[in-house]
Amino acid sequence: MISLDEAVTARLESHGERFEVLIDPDAALAMKRGEFDGELEDVIAARDVFENASRGDRPAEEDLEEVFGTTDPMEIIPEVVTRGEIQITAEQRQEMQEQKRKQLINTIARNAVNPQMDDAPHPPERIESALEQAGFTVDPMEPVEGQVDDALEALRPVIPIRFEEVTVAVSLPPEHAGSGQAQIRQFGELEREEWQADGSWVGVLTFPAGMRNELYDLVAELTSGEGETRVIKDKDELSTR
Repeated sequence: MISLDEAVTARLESHGERFEVLIDPDAALAMKRGEFDGELEDVIAARDVFENASRGDRPAEEDLEEVFGTTDPMEIIPEVVTRGEIQITAEQRQEMQEQKRKQLINTIARNAVNPQMDDAPHPPERIESALEQAGFTVDPMEPVEGQVDDALEALRPVIPIRFEEVTVAVSLPPEHAGSGQAQIRQFGELEREEWQADGSWVGVLTFPAGMRNELYDLVAELTSGEGETRVIKDKDELSTR
């Protein structure tokens, strides 16, 4: 379950009665779009249906039976969400908007590069500043994934930007290969790997180009600076970092 502070109220008015439930805002939106596939128990603040959630008043059981055909809250909650309206306060809306703004900036920074600077990643601070300059407003009621394209369109007149993937070969020395390769191989899509005769490990991964510096930092941390990375630009050429 989630805390009351994290929950919003979903309200349904039917048969002259009002029914309210307390639920995570993102889960509520996913339910309304028919996209929720999680566990209901994990996204509600109470296993209950209210007449007035703020006062804790509950509807009569006969009203629940009449409207929903059951008194089981876990069956009723999704019905209230999908058929009703999501009620959020101005403070909740502001908090949701700020949370999704940060998620949007992080998503773009991890995937985008600067095509005028040899596809170098854009720092999150640059993305944030450019979004403000472009006057882009994040919709707190829409998923971040659905706002990325609009954000990119707004950013392009402000900064050179595009989404790109990069393929990098990583070499770990024998003393760090055993433990290090397990973390490296999870960083992106592992295209191929080889164990060398001396016990060193070489892996080739493809991942969002904006995460390139994160990989470099991870390799350096795992190997105390002894690991190597090479960006693969084509089948025949390797360019060393």
